[in-house]
Amino acid sequence: MTSSTAPRLGLLLDVDGPIASPVTRSIALPEITRDLVALAALGVPIVFNTGRSDAFIRDEVVRPLLAAGLPEGSRVHGVCEKGAVWFTIGPEHGVDGIGPIEVDSSLAMPADFGAEMQALVADEFADLVFYDTTKHAMVSIEQLTSVESSTYLARQRDLDEKAMQALVRRGFGVRRLDDVRPDTSGAVQWRVDPTIISTDIESVRLGKDLGAERALELLAADGEPPLAWRTVGDSRSDYAMADWLHAQGHAVAHVDVRPADGVPATPYPVLTSATGAIHDEAGAEFLAGWLADLTA
Repeated sequence: MTSSTAPRLGLLLDVDGPIASPVTRSIALPEITRDLVALAALGVPIVFNTGRSDAFIRDEVVRPLLAAGLPEGSRVHGVCEKGAVWFTIGPEHGVDGIGPIEVDSSLAMPADFGAEMQALVADEFADLVFYDTTKHAMVSIEQLTSVESSTYLARQRDLDEKAMQALVRRGFGVRRLDDVRPDTSGAVQWRVDPTIISTDIESVRLGKDLGAERALELLAADGEPPLAWRTVGDSRSDYAMADWLHAQGHAVAHVDVRPADGVPATPYPVLTSATGAIHDEAGAEFLAGWLADLTA
């Protein structure tokens, strides 16, 4: 049973979209950093559940939090690469602000496939994307910030198809996450997950639901679970966080900061911006609202 001293609220946050601007790939709104620090200081557990690498979170999220005064002992953690990598966050961990990095190597893509994709990017797509060398398990290929979104999206499918073909040549089953065609390749080991700024190629065991499970394991080591959760994301795959928490009996509502993709039917509440804001502007709106509620 959860005690009366349990935190009233816990946050499970995707990073790209709700926290970091999908344009700058960084925290562009200073109020987001300010309010995250204030919420952490109130004892709110905060877990960043992202497909990003630990290096990205260190540079673009943790360092701004430390600079804004994140207090020691905050219940803040990072789960990266959709559950393959995890660590704790706080000034007690030194200048970088992150504790020992745990990696589940059983979820890693084959090294030779990663090398082929890195060569493909260099040979055919260097004007469009870059290969993320900071990942431990996933293969991620991301749009250059100098490239217009429409230009990137027009060529993304070609890149994704070549990645899929490379896996099929190795005898693997693979599917593209947003492809509704039935799979005919047998057991599927890997998937291609396109977003509006990147493509992740990953184990089918990875996902925001695994990230949520890792988050609960991290929080179990430093205190009680919250009485209620808010999960926040900008894509349909982010609903898996709330799906998992709900299935485990937790009170949860999901915040969709880009509902234009469509809001599915869920057994839990789905929240969207009251002002019509999207991405990090919507994220900032919700953080400010939760902070106001907790300090009223």
